Amino acid sequence: MRFKPTRYYKDIYHIDYDKLKEEGVTCLIYDLDNTLGLISNDKCPKKTKDLIKRLKKDFLVLICSNNTRSRIESYLKDLGIGGVSWSFKPSIFGLSRIKKNYSLKKKEMVIIGDQIVTDIFAGNRFRIKTILVDPLGEKDMKITFLNRKIENAIVKKYMRKGIFERGKYYE
Repeated sequence: MRFKPTRYYKDIYHIDYDKLKEEGVTCLIYDLDNTLGLISNDKCPKKTKDLIKRLKKDFLVLICSNNTRSRIESYLKDLGIGGVSWSFKPSIFGLSRIKKNYSLKKKEMVIIGDQIVTDIFAGNRFRIKTILVDPLGEKDMKITFLNRKIENAIVKKYMRKGIFERGKYYE
């Protein structure tokens, strides 16, 4: 299942991070836009900042975004974390860089994002755990419009087969 996430949660605040830790995950790799914050946010929301601060005690926390370095820079500084811009998801380019730069094993990594066609597909191609969350907002980048169309077709196909359904969260 190239597009099926390992887990599916409402948002980053509902993820069972203790379970991930028990499974040996040491690195949380987040998408930025509509996962950590709205696309219109230049600064990280306080609720997200508080969560990441807690998670940094147990995990290496990173951002892997298709966006520009200037877009992710304020989040990186605000959160005190590292990350990769121009990751070209669904390519595994960004995930490969993270694995190499931080000397990680794939079993230690999980990617968390709001898009099946980019975040989940990249993680599945790279053979790491994937967590899908619902997008925080409805506004997307222009290129994401096409991704959402493709994603909707995939979800419809998966629903017909009883494999996946939006709004039916699972671990």
